[in-house]
Amino acid sequence: MKVNKTTQVKGKSQKWKDVRGKRSRTPITSTDLNSSPVAATVIKEHQISVKKKPSVKRLKNKAKCVSDTKVIRPESGVKKSHSQANGSSVFTVDNESDDSQDWKEYSQSVCGNGVEVSRKTKDFHPGRLEGEALHLCAQRTDGQNRVVLVMQKDQTLCFRGKCFLTCLYGRIEVMGFTIEGGQQSYPLFSPASHCPLTIRTLENSEISGDERAGAFHILQKYLPAASRKKLQKKIISHSSIILLEPMETPLTRFLSSFTDLSELFNPPVSELMSAVLDTPLNGLGMIPLASTIEGLKISKSCREALNTVVSACRRDIDGSAVILVYGSKNVGKSTFIRVLINTLLNHTTSVDYLEGDLGQTEFTPAGCLSMLTVRQPLLGPPFTHQHTPDHMIYYGQSSCESDLDRYLECLKSLWRRRSQSQESPIIINTMGWVKGFGLQVLVDMIRFFPVSHVIQLGHSGTTQCPGLTPEFVRTAQGCQTHPPAQSALDELTESHSPPRSYSHLVVQSEFQGVARQGTAKHQRSNEHRELSLLAYLSQLQSPELGPVRPLNSLIPYQVPNTAVALGVIHCEVMPNHMFYAANASLVGLCCLAEKVASRGGPVLLSQAPICPCVGFGVLRGIDVARGLYFLLTPVDPTVLRKVNCLLLGAISLPSCILTTQPGFDGEMPYVTADYSFDLTGAGKLRVYKGLARPSQAGVQ
Repeated sequence: MKVNKTTQVKGKSQKWKDVRGKRSRTPITSTDLNSSPVAATVIKEHQISVKKKPSVKRLKNKAKCVSDTKVIRPESGVKKSHSQANGSSVFTVDNESDDSQDWKEYSQSVCGNGVEVSRKTKDFHPGRLEGEALHLCAQRTDGQNRVVLVMQKDQTLCFRGKCFLTCLYGRIEVMGFTIEGGQQSYPLFSPASHCPLTIRTLENSEISGDERAGAFHILQKYLPAASRKKLQKKIISHSSIILLEPMETPLTRFLSSFTDLSELFNPPVSELMSAVLDTPLNGLGMIPLASTIEGLKISKSCREALNTVVSACRRDIDGSAVILVYGSKNVGKSTFIRVLINTLLNHTTSVDYLEGDLGQTEFTPAGCLSMLTVRQPLLGPPFTHQHTPDHMIYYGQSSCESDLDRYLECLKSLWRRRSQSQESPIIINTMGWVKGFGLQVLVDMIRFFPVSHVIQLGHSGTTQCPGLTPEFVRTAQGCQTHPPAQSALDELTESHSPPRSYSHLVVQSEFQGVARQGTAKHQRSNEHRELSLLAYLSQLQSPELGPVRPLNSLIPYQVPNTAVALGVIHCEVMPNHMFYAANASLVGLCCLAEKVASRGGPVLLSQAPICPCVGFGVLRGIDVARGLYFLLTPVDPTVLRKVNCLLLGAISLPSCILTTQPGFDGEMPYVTADYSFDLTGAGKLRVYKGLARPSQAGVQ
């Protein structure tokens, strides 16, 4: 495929533990920080009607004294340098300055001969940070576009919205990932489509005199004197200091350009009355939630499973851990995997991930099977962290029931591509299909791969399917395997080692609404698939701040139809109808092993190949006379040169791409209102499982 765009070379991902300082971002003006309307009038009227000031729970006992014999007292007239907690800058303080005098008064009020003196400020009880407590511990910076927040041990902040978070001092935890002072800033996404995120402060070491000085200088960098004095009184034992900044990315700008998604990062209707307005976080893109809204709930069995897997990964075991996670639909399987990955990243630099769920993919649009290495924490739903996998195969459907053999062959092909020398743990995600043929597919996967842990998710004290223990799998029937089963090594490497045993763990989900699909806007599985696809297409937008460019205004690639093969992999299409089916559709950009040979016309495939896929594109037009395909794709031009196959699957473009793109005038292409669904075959054929077709009624 010939391409003319400038090649963009992407650098290798850095190890997160070695990244210091704050990432460089384009400055955001105050005009870009207007809070989105979230029925503010309704909420304020509700709060006024209650006429009840929120109470702040405080400890009855005073803070414990901290003894430290290594208190450094500044000498008169001498400048001392202090390293900031995140290691990104150095402060030089003159004792004769006003800031130095403030520090003297502060240090004298809390320290005496290295021992902390009794203070009037008392610790907060562990719990949700809201109401008056949020006003007392949060202050705006000079630019009014950032907030410094001081949180105590076990305090939490549950919110909707998005922001950049930097831990300046102490330790906090988000979705199982621990962020310490000195690490890079991380993007947090808490949209209405998923469970709200919660920031929780972890136990920190006792604060010494030197550390108090460092915390003071952190506040000195970001806050004016008046605000700094308010917060420095809150810094006690086990405190953490957090910097929150507004975030605007091509993804968020592209999604908010669609009318139906403009309120995606605001609380849904069910949470409106629990939204806490009029806080220092206003205009930041964050809306705190009251304690009546439950954030991510991790059950006791979930914590035990996480501890078991982490302990196994930290021990010197025979090879890396291979963890297969399965469970029925809507039991929190994807959320559990994100927490598991984040927890493992606290102890290792990377985690491998094998995607086996076609409908709810984590890093790609739906319909893909992929293998990739995760090096950064997942602090948001799947559409907020779309990545190009190391290896990917386009299956073309959101379910594998139409071709189980092809599904299993694709998974085995991806496993063979994994480096055998890889020492990182690997997590295998599975479909939510756990009965009938779905159970047989799970049995095959356990036999194909050398799993060390099988984690089964259930709810209400049951698991909704048989436990896939080693004893059960040893005699179970699979789709491609039969008992007595061969081991994964027999299947993939043709060796004859004995079957490998594994640990079977059961996790009981206890979150609200378990086993039921969300009914609020953006919470259904088909909407999640559309969000992931829109997130992928947002990569076509410019990284610079500015208006969103509709897809019809972008310049496409021109691809000769003699250079690439075109195939439909989810159904049978007549060759003379192939162009009609592919026009204005999403296609997978694939690489066939054999060279495409043309006889002067388009090359059409008759069978679905199993071949690598490097990305996706929108086939926005076909010029039959000139023999050209017009393709929009964010894939790098250097990679596009290897593409020689376009595969069309059942994953369609979201309707908003065709009907509600901004900046489009005139009649919309590909869309018609003059269409009769009363004609036979005019509408989409829908299959209802368990119901016989009318033509088959009465047939024995």
